[in-house]
Amino acid sequence: MENFIYYNPTKIEFGKEKEKKIGKFIKDSGLKKVLLVYGSERIKSNGLFDVVTNSLNENNIEYIAFGGVISNPILSTVQEAIKIAKKENVEAILSVGGGSVLDSSKTIAVGTLYDGDVWDFFGGKKAIEKALPIFDIITLAATGSEMNGYAVVTNEITKHKDSIWSPHVYPKVSIINPELQKSVSKDYLVYSAADIIAHCIEGYFTAKIQPTYMSRQVENIIKTVMETTEILLKNPEDYSARGDFAWAATNALNGTTTVGTSGVSFPNHMIEHSLSALYNVPHGAGLSVVMPAWMKWYYKKNEAQFIRFAKELFGKNSALEGIEALENWFNKIGTPTKLKQFSLGVENFKDIVENLSFQEEYSKEDLEEILKNAI
Repeated sequence: MENFIYYNPTKIEFGKEKEKKIGKFIKDSGLKKVLLVYGSERIKSNGLFDVVTNSLNENNIEYIAFGGVISNPILSTVQEAIKIAKKENVEAILSVGGGSVLDSSKTIAVGTLYDGDVWDFFGGKKAIEKALPIFDIITLAATGSEMNGYAVVTNEITKHKDSIWSPHVYPKVSIINPELQKSVSKDYLVYSAADIIAHCIEGYFTAKIQPTYMSRQVENIIKTVMETTEILLKNPEDYSARGDFAWAATNALNGTTTVGTSGVSFPNHMIEHSLSALYNVPHGAGLSVVMPAWMKWYYKKNEAQFIRFAKELFGKNSALEGIEALENWFNKIGTPTKLKQFSLGVENFKDIVENLSFQEEYSKEDLEEILKNAI
């Protein structure tokens, strides 16, 4: 195991009705005015907006509501929110929604305290030195954004999807109430499952040093996700399964699966970001297409770990059998595994590859070979 520092300042408030306490959590931090960021108007029709704003009012927290954040969030929406946050002199950002809303909120928190274009920070071009405090109520388990310092946004003008990272954008308090996630559609449940698995396997397969303890932790998360996904497809009301699924999603990308590792890269996300930036495919759905394709191309570079994956997750004896078993499971739950399911094919390869932010070990020819595995 390599030397490491593990840092995670986010306080998790997990459980039923925790959202009713959001006003108190913000008040306890000495804050009095927030930008309340959300996605669709569904949170008004299902009553969550009223619950949240009542809690804010009870604790004398002034709020400015900003809705309309979409899946695969876009830069122009973030820029609009930043203008409002600056004009209103808000002191914090409150995100109510899924990962797209929270990623947007993190970016707003950075941009509000910056005089230039917030896109300057994406891709590591500029270091983030400060951000407004961030609070969130997560309504979809997938991205793990509720307990990490990452955010991903698409620049719809340049058609590039990129990320920021900073210790300044870890949420102060994240509320995870599994009951708020039971209305998630079956499509987005299975896309979320693929997203969580992708977060786990990036380091699991690419790390140059991978402690056995970390491998076991990843395998536990993936097993939990697979088991609970099948339960929730049959019974969305199962609170126990919903809770396990939600906590697995958080732990898949809060840093606990990569401590003591080294040499980790994120090729599946690199490729998928091009798909969703260009064609607006759901992120998790894009990942369930990319993962088996990439695994078939990459497995010989770390075959022992792929054999371990096959044995531990599916009881199979070879790397290729394990990859096939994962792809079959994706097909079983109903998340895409082929580009044609997005009406994409060989004719799209050039655009997809040219739009990528390259990682050093991948040539254009390599990337086209990976994409061919998804045909």
